Amino acid sequence: MAVCEMKFISIIGMMSEIDDVIRICGNSKSFEPDNVFSFYSNTEKFSRVAEENPYSDSIKILKDTITASGQTLNLVDVENFYIDNTQISEYINNLSEKLGQLTEKKKLLKNKLDKYIKEEKQLEHFFGFNEKLDEIMSCQYIKARFGRLPRESYYKLSLYENEKEVLFFPCTKDNMYYWGIYFAPIDNLDEVDRVFSSLYFENVEITYINGTAEDNVKRLKVTEEEVKKEISKTDSKIAEFWKHQKERCMRLYSKLEELSVYHEVKKYAARYNHSFILVGWIPADKEMEICQKLDSINSVECSTERGKDILKYVPPIKLKNKRFFKPFEFFVETYGLPDYNEVDPTAFVGLTYIILFGIMFADFGQGLVLSLAGYLMWKIKKMKLGRALISCGISSAFFGMIFGSVFGFENALDGFYKKVFGLNEKPVSVMASDTTNVIIYSAVGIGICLLMVAMIINIYSLIRSKKFGEAFFGQNGICGLVLYSSSVLMLLDFMLFKRGFSNGLYIALFIVVPTFFILFSEIFIKMFNGNSNWKPKSWGDYIAQSVFEMFEVILSYVTNTMSFLRVGAFVLVHAGMMMVVFTIAEMCGQVGYIITLIIGNIFVLCLEALLAGIQVLRLEFYELFSRFFSGAGKAFNPIVPKKTDV
Repeated sequence: MAVCEMKFISIIGMMSEIDDVIRICGNSKSFEPDNVFSFYSNTEKFSRVAEENPYSDSIKILKDTITASGQTLNLVDVENFYIDNTQISEYINNLSEKLGQLTEKKKLLKNKLDKYIKEEKQLEHFFGFNEKLDEIMSCQYIKARFGRLPRESYYKLSLYENEKEVLFFPCTKDNMYYWGIYFAPIDNLDEVDRVFSSLYFENVEITYINGTAEDNVKRLKVTEEEVKKEISKTDSKIAEFWKHQKERCMRLYSKLEELSVYHEVKKYAARYNHSFILVGWIPADKEMEICQKLDSINSVECSTERGKDILKYVPPIKLKNKRFFKPFEFFVETYGLPDYNEVDPTAFVGLTYIILFGIMFADFGQGLVLSLAGYLMWKIKKMKLGRALISCGISSAFFGMIFGSVFGFENALDGFYKKVFGLNEKPVSVMASDTTNVIIYSAVGIGICLLMVAMIINIYSLIRSKKFGEAFFGQNGICGLVLYSSSVLMLLDFMLFKRGFSNGLYIALFIVVPTFFILFSEIFIKMFNGNSNWKPKSWGDYIAQSVFEMFEVILSYVTNTMSFLRVGAFVLVHAGMMMVVFTIAEMCGQVGYIITLIIGNIFVLCLEALLAGIQVLRLEFYELFSRFFSGAGKAFNPIVPKKTDV
């Protein structure tokens, strides 16, 4: 359970060296810049290093050019790749010109193809009209309009059957329209247009009118094939061009992104005459490496301080955990990061999550399947959750062996127990009536132990932060631990020994005294910390408020403990759900039995894995984290080029 030690670094040098300094810090991938003006009290002679980013336009041109050509840009390693601004400009101009010409040609060809396809679809609506379109359109005394009428309007044409000027010839139809042509004498064209306009006739513009509609479509199809061949040739030229330029282009793009990110660091720096000042945070284990490289620059001086010595500036947080627990950083980060002097709960979360999940999802066969699924999620999709599921699945398989469940078969491991351990049956029979109470009491017992551990962690964390008053008088401090553990022991004494040792002295020392300290904890903490203003404005209001808060504290002890009942409940739920699956399977015949078992196991596995995962996370966040973890830490974000691809 560790938060990586951070060092505050201050770098001073000549303005001419600022780019080299930022490059060294950036290449380390372990430097997070901070605002200089927040760290110095007298900044009157400081000015900001305000410069326009010279790389943003080049990046945009490169991205637009490559994206338009249908290719992709990815970041690659450019640690040993160097190129000056002149070479960058020349390369991008040359690339955008050559690739841009091919892309523009392809764009024009596609537009032409789209136009032909659209025209073809329009002409298909006028199949069946065997007259040549060019002859129709060239009539001197009659005008033709191509278009479509709504079905309702077409039926209304009967109202105009006595008017010889209103002539509509339908060609094709669909669910909504009749497609066709209407004719009108030149002298009555305006009147006829008004009639068809009132009928919601929509004109369709036809460009290709040389012959019948069928003739034009045939010619268009031939033309389309020619254009498609041209597009294919252009695609081949683009692919060939990209094949030769891809590697260099990727490296240049990655270098530009790196330079752009490094340039943005300048906004954190301050100018003082001809010098600059840059401050930030680095992991302690990187201090020597970074400082040695910075010291190699003649005009540069750097100094470091321990993060815990300047906590008022809020050092960023970088978690450092063993490989086994590292997947569970994902859960901690979801809730928040610890403060710099707080305990990193990752190892605690990892251990408790694995155990609780394994108990709640105890099945040897399903656990191994879940572990395999987690492995595939991590290897194929790189999902952080997959890594956590691997160990959770193994834990489920382990507890499944104890409970003797393999894909719901409760007696599948009886032979194993007899041969290896000499037992006639499995150690824990979940469905046995006398086992239910044991499971429930055990779940509560686990909760009590974990809550006490959470309080101990909180006490340790507060002492590390030198908050001794909170560590002793707080509801999750020493007084809270004494009150909670003593209450549990007293309850056990009443249940098992009928008040064997819970006498008046015990109650006074271990129940009343810590309750009194917690009740007036705010006052005691202020007094302990030497705060002279410890008296409340109104004792009556303070006592009334403290009593209600104390009631809430006691209620939280009870509810948090009872929340762990869900651990035992899920053990019983799993066995019950699999019993239902077997009951249904026995009603489905021999073939149906196997199919039902397979489907039932898949359903139970997916549902219970989801529910158990959520419920364990809920126990972590609400019952445990709240007792020792604020989650108010600021993540360590070192300067690195953007990791997004184009």
